[in-house]
Amino acid sequence: MKIVNAKKIGREAVERLLTKKSFDEVELSPKIRAANQKIFGEDLSAVEIVRKIVSDVRKFGDKAIIDYTKKIDGIELDNFAVDIKNIEIDSEIFASLKVAAENIRRFHIEQLPKSWITYRGENSLLGQAVIPLDRVGVYVPGGTAAYPSSVLMNIIPAKVAGVREIIMCTPNANKTVLAAAKLAGVDKIFKIGGAQAIAAMAFGTEQIPRVNKIVGPGNIFVTLAKKEVYGHCDIDMLAGPSEILIIADENANPTYAAADLLSQAEHDPLACSILITTSEIFAENVAAQVKIQLKNLPRKEIAESSINLNGLIVVAENLDEAVDFANFSAPEHLELLVNEPFALLPKIKNAGAIFLGAYSPEPLGDYLAGPNHVLPTGGTAKFYSVLNVETFLKRTSLISYTKNDLLGAADDIIKLANAEGLHAHANAISIRR
Repeated sequence: MKIVNAKKIGREAVERLLTKKSFDEVELSPKIRAANQKIFGEDLSAVEIVRKIVSDVRKFGDKAIIDYTKKIDGIELDNFAVDIKNIEIDSEIFASLKVAAENIRRFHIEQLPKSWITYRGENSLLGQAVIPLDRVGVYVPGGTAAYPSSVLMNIIPAKVAGVREIIMCTPNANKTVLAAAKLAGVDKIFKIGGAQAIAAMAFGTEQIPRVNKIVGPGNIFVTLAKKEVYGHCDIDMLAGPSEILIIADENANPTYAAADLLSQAEHDPLACSILITTSEIFAENVAAQVKIQLKNLPRKEIAESSINLNGLIVVAENLDEAVDFANFSAPEHLELLVNEPFALLPKIKNAGAIFLGAYSPEPLGDYLAGPNHVLPTGGTAKFYSVLNVETFLKRTSLISYTKNDLLGAADDIIKLANAEGLHAHANAISIRR
């Protein structure tokens, strides 16, 4: 891993290294570009491909889905639906899924907001009604790994929120993914993926119902499709490759730190693994451990590519500088491998999830602890929140005034309306006098 000393190269240079590319700046590999040219007959950008797919699905519905699934995935579809009743469940993995599901459910129940009413004046009232979305679509990626944990993390909060119907699209009919969906309480599953699945959920087709919101991670084409359909329905966030940032002092365990960095690197060659430490010796020990542990990973090629492309170790002057760099980076996962992690906690402003101490590694949050693992990436933790129960709720304001209370407010309302040149607004008040 590349090691840099903040004091030697300067703060601005470190911040440049910590600045991640936006999801829409990711360049397609020559292999993917060649495949796309064969499919579409020209060398299109990812944005152009997604716009074409979304437009065609919106116009032609199921026919476009069938055509693109055959062209892109080489699969011929007829009926998209998966028979949930006949999903086979492996008893051993199902027991672990049940433990995870219960932890996730308990955590998200604590997040539920309440509707409220407050009285004003005579018998007037104001309030807020918290209402669940009617129908939500969950996207679950296929690709090089199956993610039953993401199924639980997306569906269970929606169920806790009270969403009436939850549909799921996935190109990978992996039995563990399907078992997790059944356990979480999904209503319908469709075996389609990519940008065409996002468009289908956003606009509806003959087989797939239109949803109010789409959640769940995916590749660059899925993410761009979510951006393209936003406004026709809501989305959770625009997520990029996975990332971890570890703040460690000289007393941390380099073996643990290396293992945690690699836990994200194995996701994707574009994943980002960063260590910020106050010790040059610790930095070198972690880099050495990364090399050792890489040798035994089944996904070595992916992890090694990620470490070479996006792995970084920064030696900071002190923990305050380390925290400043972490806040600048705004990582998806932030681990505090320091003597007193809770002392640093009030200083952390930007992170998707914070893991405190040597025995709270990132995979604990990925699978079993309970807090959601669908987190903002690419620095968007500066303004995005973790997926949660409120992701699936909307708020409606309540207003009820008595005649006397309205008359008491009338003069102020009329003055403000006239000042804006909206005289019909003023008249709607004065006519009630």
